[in-house]
Amino acid sequence: MQGLIGEQEFIFIVYCGIAVGALVLVSGLAQLLSGREDHREARSRRMRMIADGRTTAELLALLKPDRKHGLFSYIPYFGDLPEKLRKAGFLISTKMFLAGCLVLWGALTLIGARFMEIETVALLMAVPSFGLPIAILEARIQKRTEALLLQLPDALDVMARGLKVGHPLSGSIATVAQEMPDPIGTEFGLIHDQVNFGDDLVDAFKEFAERVGVEDVDYLSSSIGIQHGTGGDLVRVISVLSRTIRNRISMRRKIKAISSEGRLSAWFLSALPFVIFGFTMASTPDYYGGVAGDPMFKPMAVTVAVLVIANALILRRMVNFRI
Repeated sequence: MQGLIGEQEFIFIVYCGIAVGALVLVSGLAQLLSGREDHREARSRRMRMIADGRTTAELLALLKPDRKHGLFSYIPYFGDLPEKLRKAGFLISTKMFLAGCLVLWGALTLIGARFMEIETVALLMAVPSFGLPIAILEARIQKRTEALLLQLPDALDVMARGLKVGHPLSGSIATVAQEMPDPIGTEFGLIHDQVNFGDDLVDAFKEFAERVGVEDVDYLSSSIGIQHGTGGDLVRVISVLSRTIRNRISMRRKIKAISSEGRLSAWFLSALPFVIFGFTMASTPDYYGGVAGDPMFKPMAVTVAVLVIANALILRRMVNFRI
């Protein structure tokens, strides 16, 4: 064999074989010695937290949104910030989120102070410093909500099959929690944990609907509540609801495809003022810096920022349809 390849190539192949063998040996030993489920095998946040040894009370405290009371709860948007962070899947506190926004504001202000007065820069950078994290948070919430909605028909089918073969409703919910990935697996796991912790099944589904804020989940919660109070063929109700949700998803996709051109134009028109401002500041800093000392500069800058934000919100409402 050494006659076909060189000595250096042969040594390299031997070393590669030893490295691969050692890696396989270490991985196998780690798998044998580990009695818990690996994080890559866990299919939801709840399952990963259970693998870490969290109790049911800790799961509910971390994954259920906190409802704050007091003066802070009356502030628009920020009053619901704890609930929005949980909807987005971020296990961080409101203070940490706001601290990150303040750090971003300070960094952008220090960078912009090289070109303009620090008071003006601080006023202008407040919008992107808080608006960008909020936009990312809302995008994350929308992504998780859409993922949950796409998974909901399959979860209902799993529940219907379990009920058909004679499993209790709580057992069917536990099957969904174990077999389905995030985010539906975590949400159904929370329902199962709440019921095991002593909550009523109807109340658990009602909190699930309030937590998610999706109309299709409201239908599921109402169906469970009606069946729990009056009885009936729950399998048929869940099957019909699954088909209805699939048809609604298909209709949403058709409308989204038809309105794609309008949504792209809205994104372009909303981002264009920021692109122009950034390019102008990078190429000609004195274009705005030269008039920053004028008394009318600050009111005009605030007016422009408000109009740009209003334009983005109006365009968003025009190209987003509720089905």
